[in-house]
Amino acid sequence: MARSRSEERKAEIVRAALEVIAERGYRGASLGAVAERVGLTQQGLLHYFPTKEALLVAVLEERDRWDTSGGRDRERWRLDLMESLVEYNAMRPGIVQTFSALLGESVTEDHPARTFFTERYTQVRENMADVLRAEFGDELPGGLSPERAAPLLTAVMDGLQFQWLLDPGAVDMPAAFRDFLRLLGADGAPAGHETGGQPGNGRKNED
Repeated sequence: MARSRSEERKAEIVRAALEVIAERGYRGASLGAVAERVGLTQQGLLHYFPTKEALLVAVLEERDRWDTSGGRDRERWRLDLMESLVEYNAMRPGIVQTFSALLGESVTEDHPARTFFTERYTQVRENMADVLRAEFGDELPGGLSPERAAPLLTAVMDGLQFQWLLDPGAVDMPAAFRDFLRLLGADGAPAGHETGGQPGNGRKNED
């Protein structure tokens, strides 16, 4: 029972951290602010998360439970749903800022988020390959296999976030992602969207 209560308390802290980050941004999200929101002292919060980095990694894991296969059935992911996810991310800059800041820092040795991001990208590339295979079959219109195109799709999604955070007035993240989907489709759109084709064959319906 005590263990269950501890897990509930940790989940409460993570939700509070998400709220504080959304309101104040990455730099303004102090441990003290999060502790105050859940009725703890900062020392009390450190009992559950010994460092700010540990708490932020927990926030990222929670974000992934909402956004990726951890929170939705893997079979339900399609390119149009990913487009909706990009639009959703454009409405929560604080969370995106946290993700991007930690991602940039995690390339250094011994960073507490390095393992999280390494494992995350392995899973994301697999998921993206599955999405692309469901849309186009074993070969995209440009000739790439889903496995070869998956890192490119992943890079576009995360790279757009960096550009949007730096200059949101110049970069329309959802529109730019839609443009990339048109490039993937080669003939104007992914299969089954605007071409009238059937999902998975990457061609227009000629019947």
